[in-house]
Amino acid sequence: MTRNAKINTLLLLLVAALAVLPIALGLGEGKEEPFAGADAQAETAITELRPDYEPWFSPLYEPPSGEVESALFALQAALGAGVLAYYFGVRRGRRQGESAVAAGAGHGDDQSSRGA
Repeated sequence: MTRNAKINTLLLLLVAALAVLPIALGLGEGKEEPFAGADAQAETAITELRPDYEPWFSPLYEPPSGEVESALFALQAALGAGVLAYYFGVRRGRRQGESAVAAGAGHGDDQSSRGA
């Protein structure tokens, strides 16, 4: 197994552990919404500390339900992953192209060196 494969396997196991351990250890038990986002937790804390607090502004778009909000979040994550995958693919393709050109120039396979 190459060094990169070992590192990738270790990172994959670490991500899996981060996803499974909170559920396995029961960190969300006893809460109404066990794994609520930071926004919801902040809103709850503000409401408890200052019940008369008035927000400075309201959201531009309020989804009609939690399912729609989750779907929009998943779409946003998928688009971001697609952009990152495209970027890394282009980078790898350029690197492979440069190494192919360098290897071709080293072997004298260039059209201009054949005297055509």
